[in-house]
Amino acid sequence: MKPTEINPSEYNSYYQKYIDLVDDVSLSEALEMGFHDTPSFFKNIPQAKWHYRYAENKWTPKDILQHIIDTERVFSYRALYFSRADNANLKGFDENIFAQNANANNKSIDVLLSEYSAVRNASIHLFKNFDDTQLKRTGIANDSIMSVAAAGFIICGHEIHHQNIINERYL
Repeated sequence: MKPTEINPSEYNSYYQKYIDLVDDVSLSEALEMGFHDTPSFFKNIPQAKWHYRYAENKWTPKDILQHIIDTERVFSYRALYFSRADNANLKGFDENIFAQNANANNKSIDVLLSEYSAVRNASIHLFKNFDDTQLKRTGIANDSIMSVAAAGFIICGHEIHHQNIINERYL
């Protein structure tokens, strides 16, 4: 399945900006691309920028990487749950509370990148094993409809979005 094959009725319009950032490739390919591109992107951030905030109360690049990891875990869980249960209704999550409690700035970049790779590897295997019927299944997350496929492409576009933010505001 490719992002152009997802019906806009399968996700909240808020997520369109993320799905639009993903190349028109299969979900497996998009996840694999991130697996290779994202660690390289973060490794190339100068060390002096790891704790930089472009404004008060904004996240550092380490916070952003942890946020990408946490969000991928949440959306993968949503995808798993929706693929297995009809009419699932899951609560949302507060990304700011997650960031406050993640202690990303106390972790080394190597630890964060290792965690990213482990989470992405798990996501690659999870989404690879969904069939077309499962990819089209939907549930409710944070009071909005979401399909399994949409969750996967949102994961991919979300990390691209944050890389763009880092390029624009941090580097």
